[in-house]
Amino acid sequence: MSEGMLCSKSHEYILEQDGTHYIGLTEYAVEQLGDIVFVELPEVGATFSKNESFATVESVKAASEIYMPVSGTIIEINEDIISAPELLNEDPLGKAWLVKIETTADEIEYKDLLDYSDYKEEVQ
Repeated sequence: MSEGMLCSKSHEYILEQDGTHYIGLTEYAVEQLGDIVFVELPEVGATFSKNESFATVESVKAASEIYMPVSGTIIEINEDIISAPELLNEDPLGKAWLVKIETTADEIEYKDLLDYSDYKEEVQ
């Protein structure tokens, strides 16, 4: 699922598929967190600016704020990971997306995002 994926320096990804923008955590972020035990997501309809905290993920190690890679409005949350947060450890780039957004971002907001392959090289 990584083709066309863009990643932020704070380890979130955005992926556009069929007009829908998925936001999630990269594999690297999930590895750094360890076993995830709790996920708190925003309400549908909430609007966030780029780099604004929109969610919290708690692992056995720590709680981490998750930041919006581009501006947008939440159109759907992934209910599955609220009831089964371990899905983030199992499939962060697939079934464990966090939210879907309708984005209001312009090209400028995308400038500091890395192509997935470039991101992978940077975090190795």
